[in-house]
Amino acid sequence: MAHFAQIDNDLLVTQVIVVNNNVLLDEFNVEQEMLGRQFCTQLLGGNWIQTSYNGTIRKNFAGIGFSYDPTRDAFISPKPYNSWVLNEDTCQWESPVPYPDDGKMYRWDEDTESWVEVTE
Repeated sequence: MAHFAQIDNDLLVTQVIVVNNNVLLDEFNVEQEMLGRQFCTQLLGGNWIQTSYNGTIRKNFAGIGFSYDPTRDAFISPKPYNSWVLNEDTCQWESPVPYPDDGKMYRWDEDTESWVEVTE
C-alpha cells in the first residue's frame, strides 16, 4: 500500500491516506508517484505528496500537522521545544543534550534544558 499526504498552501499536512499500489502502476507496470498524486487529487481535491511509512522517501512518514519542506524534500514534525535543533540529515528534532542511556525513563525540561528522571 502507498501513502499520500495532503498539504495545504502553507505546506502543512492536513491528512494522510492509504492508496492501493495498483493506482501507481503505469502501462509498463512501474510505480509512478504522479499517478498516485493525480488519483488523490481527482478523488479528494488538493495537493498530494507521497510519504513512506518506513521513511525511505522524504525522510519521515508524514503526520497531520507536519510540514513539507520542498528544498529538503522532507516531511518534518512540529518542533517540540524551542531549544531543540533540526538534524539536517534525518530532518528530525534533537535535544541539545542527548537522552541518557541508563535504562531509566526521562522527560525533557525546557526550563533547565535537561532530561529529568521520571520516578512515578
